[in-house]
Amino acid sequence: KEERNMKRSTVFRLTRLAAIGVLTMTTAGAFAAEESGHPGTTPGEMRYKGAPVPMQESKDVITPGAPALTEAEFAKAKQIYFERCAGCHGVLRKGATGKPLTPDITLGKGTDYLKVFIDYGSPAGMPNWGRSGDLSADEVTLMAKYLQHEPPIPPEFGMQEMKATWNVLVPPEKRPKKKENKYNLDNIFSVTLRDSGEIALIDGDTKEIINIIKTGYAVHISRYSTSGRYLFVIGRDAKINLIDLWMKKPDNVAEIKIGLEARSVETSKYKGYEDKYAIAGSYWPPQYVIMDGDTLEPLKIVSTRGYTVDTQEYHPEPRVAAIVASHEHPEFIVNVKETGKILLVNYEDVENLKVTTIGAARFLHDGGWDSTHRYFLTAANQSDKIAVVDSKEGKLTAMVDVTKIPHPGRGANLVDPKYGPVWVTSALGNENVTAIGTDPEGNPGNAWKVVRILKGQGGGSLFVKSHPKSSNLWVDTPLNPDAKISQSVAVYDVNNLDKGYEVLPIAEWAGLGEGPKRVVQPEYNKAGDEVWFSVWSGKEEESAIVVVDDKTRKLKTVIKDKRLITPTGKFNVYNTMHDIY
Repeated sequence: KEERNMKRSTVFRLTRLAAIGVLTMTTAGAFAAEESGHPGTTPGEMRYKGAPVPMQESKDVITPGAPALTEAEFAKAKQIYFERCAGCHGVLRKGATGKPLTPDITLGKGTDYLKVFIDYGSPAGMPNWGRSGDLSADEVTLMAKYLQHEPPIPPEFGMQEMKATWNVLVPPEKRPKKKENKYNLDNIFSVTLRDSGEIALIDGDTKEIINIIKTGYAVHISRYSTSGRYLFVIGRDAKINLIDLWMKKPDNVAEIKIGLEARSVETSKYKGYEDKYAIAGSYWPPQYVIMDGDTLEPLKIVSTRGYTVDTQEYHPEPRVAAIVASHEHPEFIVNVKETGKILLVNYEDVENLKVTTIGAARFLHDGGWDSTHRYFLTAANQSDKIAVVDSKEGKLTAMVDVTKIPHPGRGANLVDPKYGPVWVTSALGNENVTAIGTDPEGNPGNAWKVVRILKGQGGGSLFVKSHPKSSNLWVDTPLNPDAKISQSVAVYDVNNLDKGYEVLPIAEWAGLGEGPKRVVQPEYNKAGDEVWFSVWSGKEEESAIVVVDDKTRKLKTVIKDKRLITPTGKFNVYNTMHDIY
């Protein structure tokens, strides 16, 4: 009885605080974060809608003692969870960015308690699913009940399932023998149209749309083959599309699904292996697959299930995050999120695969190269660390402590006037923009140390960007809850970093109507004299691409088209091919 009364008291206090709008980043907010089981997860981190994963074939378990659900209710709740929640909490609800949501935890909390946090969210990370209108009151109640049942187990996805989805639309022998268009392929941008399941190919010279190409849902990244001929894109629904840029009108030539949910794809870059292989990693099932680079034929699947780097506990769902191709060896560098391990996958002999395992920290996410392309720096989000891997020697070089939830994208390389070459990351959890020394030979005293922390506009940053020909450093904040911050960008003068940042009103320049108008992912053109920004609104609202003159920091042009539905990531062919950032 006493425990029940305490729960009711807690629910009442939290509901009252949320209702009067004082659940902010204060002591009350910290309390709410602790109670929610999401300490350190930032506001807006879950604003992305997840991929629509087909879960009809999952193994469902009705848990004794949990609230009763009909078969139809269970099916509906299951789909909502996989579309909205699995990205942070995991398919098996073991937790990652979000905390675990297994019945040993949720049954003790009870339906009323869980409803409060689903409905109102918390400033430490849970979106206000109910108050925002994303979920109805009945759906909030449904999810509170559903989370007290054992998580359903989704089906596996092996070679048979992959080959059933593999489709070569245009065989290699029937593709162009030479480039059949007049586009400057080095300056084409692949732009993710998140909610329409498409990408837009945009001519960086003319700013005209070349083609809108059907892809998987919410393309996460675009990667170009070493030759620059092929474009690989992967959706969050684990569908990969291979696009031939030599065609008169570039379009799909092959496709495959490599799982139910995924984030990463990359192609082989080492001399002698250009364009030969591609690799993709999935969130479910937890595995990676090596494919033929011309056709996407799956050649080898490798599971990533195993033991965590710190506690040495078995984890059934270690998802594959970032993948990059080594310039030093015929290897792919693969981040395994939940186990905190970095894999060096040698593709010289795919049939007799050699894999080097490097222990880093949990939970591994994004990362990129230093300016020499020898050292791979990658964020371990919830450990608040940057791991540094020497790709030449094949070993861990350093673990660098940073502040809450680093989120570098691929990071930014620049020459700090005081500390020399550095690699920069921003963060989801605070306003810090952190510079790490990357020159062990020229500046050994600064190597693999935090040498400078700049103050940005606020937390909720996803990407930083610079360019060897630029003296600017750009920082976005699309997930910041303050619209003024999420609709603008901060830009620093690399030669005078102590001066602080200038704010540019990118969304205002876009001249759009209603909508959130989040400004996301600065991306340079090949010449390094333009920076492109996505102004990302809702699916039914107008979005745009804003192009800024890098030198003057003035508006250059706005690309508008009704086909530009929820643009987010942008990837320039030349810069992506050559790892320039």
